[in-house]
Amino acid sequence: MQRRSFILSGMAALGGATAVARLARAEGQFEVTLSEAEWRKRLSDQQFAVLRQEATERAGTSPLDKEKRNGTYHCAGCDLAAFSSQHKYDSGTGWPSFWQPLPNAVATKPDRGLFGTRTEVHCRRCGGHFGHVFDDGPQPTGKRYCMNGAALVFRAA
Repeated sequence: MQRRSFILSGMAALGGATAVARLARAEGQFEVTLSEAEWRKRLSDQQFAVLRQEATERAGTSPLDKEKRNGTYHCAGCDLAAFSSQHKYDSGTGWPSFWQPLPNAVATKPDRGLFGTRTEVHCRRCGGHFGHVFDDGPQPTGKRYCMNGAALVFRAA
């Protein structure tokens, strides 16, 4: 019974952390702030879940993972240019991956969970959740920005 209580307590704490992150966005830390109703009107259900509730799309489901054209990936929430196709690579993970973002496009924060701490990547202008960054990417940065395709919109050059 103690193990079950511990797991349930941890899950409740994670839910609280997510609620705090959503509250910070709602309080206007970002240039673009909308009400939940306004975000829901602007975004598809999947985009809302990823960008505003920090969900993760299923691996291999985004057409942006296989996108090969030259262009720019923009935040699906506020249209800020976030990643260049020149920095995209096939990580084999099933999510669009980049070795660096565009200058002044993203911000990061610790994402603490049951399995340790990861680094969350979000849009610096609207706070929308993009995905996570890891230290197992290619040179020259060694970074893998593993992004949810639902959080991005591709604009061909």
